This record gives sequence, C-alpha cells and structure tokens, in this order.
Amino acid sequence: MSKISLARSLVETLPSGLTGLFNPWRDCCPYDTSSNGPAEKLERLSLHLDCNPEFILAGEAPGYQGCRYSGIAFTSERLLGEGRIPRIPVLTGRLSTRRLPFSEPSATIVWKTLYRLGIAERTILWNAMQLHPHRPDNLWSNRTPTPEEIRLGEPALRILVEAFPAAKIIAVGKKSEGLLRVMGIPIAGSVRHPANGGATEFASGLKDLM
Repeated sequence: MSKISLARSLVETLPSGLTGLFNPWRDCCPYDTSSNGPAEKLERLSLHLDCNPEFILAGEAPGYQGCRYSGIAFTSERLLGEGRIPRIPVLTGRLSTRRLPFSEPSATIVWKTLYRLGIAERTILWNAMQLHPHRPDNLWSNRTPTPEEIRLGEPALRILVEAFPAAKIIAVGKKSEGLLRVMGIPIAGSVRHPANGGATEFASGLKDLM
C-alpha cells in the first residue's frame, strides 16, 4: 500500500463535522490559510508515514497549537516552517492566519529528543484518538476526550499498527497509556508526557526504551 493510500485509509475511518471534535484531514478550519486545507494536511501526513518506522509514539489527541494545523501529531507550524520535520519540505507559506505561527511546547520537546537520540527518521507520531477535542465555544482550546469519543480513534489506530507490524508502540503520557490499554493495543512501554515540566523524564524514559 502506498503511503498516500495508507493516509487516506486512516482518515476515512474518522468522522467529520462533529461538534467539539475537529478532523484535521477532512474538516476546514476558519483559521486555515487558503493553502492549508484538508488535502494539504493529508499530503503532509502521507509524507510523514513514508518510512519504515522502528517506533510509533502515541499521544492522547491532537492539540490546537499542533496537529490541528500541521496534520501530524506533536508537530507545529513553527517546526514545519523551520524544516525540522523529516521527509517534509520547508513551508513556503503559512498554515494558520494567526499573526505568529503556532509553536507547541510538547512538539518542540518531542522532536528535539528524537533528534538527540538519533531516531527522528525512524519514528512515526500519532495519537490514540485522532480528532482534536475542543470546547464548542473556543476552537483554540484543548479538552480531554470522553470515553465515547476515544473509541472513534480505534479503527485508525489499528490500521496504523497493522501497517507497521515491526514498530514498537510507545505511549506518551498516562492518559495515552490508559487509552491504548482500553483499546487493547499492546505497547512496548510508556513515557511521561513532556508537558508541565515533564521534558527531562520524557527524554530519559524514551532513551531507556531504546
């Protein structure tokens, strides 16, 4: 299966147009630029998947400062603009209409760690639940997905795991670990989420799992 076909297969399992849940690869955000619609995010996702990964890092869900506009988990507009993401060309324009490009702290820590450990080219980033959960009255917000919403991400996650059977699945954060266990997805281990002062523990935990 080609990587664009894999990306489409993943996205086709995910609903769109739901209140409080944004599908980056099918829904249109009013703050997307004209050159960053669902098709462009899908293309970036397919480029990200175009490798033979040793690791799949799974977070909880997309955030408004990262995947909502980039189309890739733990990846921000700023990192893409700096050309920091393997296999993806440097941006020639903006992704959001925000005055400054979004910079997600967790994304910065994750990629810095991947490069330091020498596994940036061999790692795929994903989420246990792939829709951005936000408050209905604020698109630029994050909230914890409900148990019912979590189940929406299971078919795509299973497709991804089956596509890369040799990859080790690593949960990023306790919430992600819990979601993956609820889904019955076997994991190689879990590491602390890098947010809220967890950068050092995230990096050391990932190194230990290498």
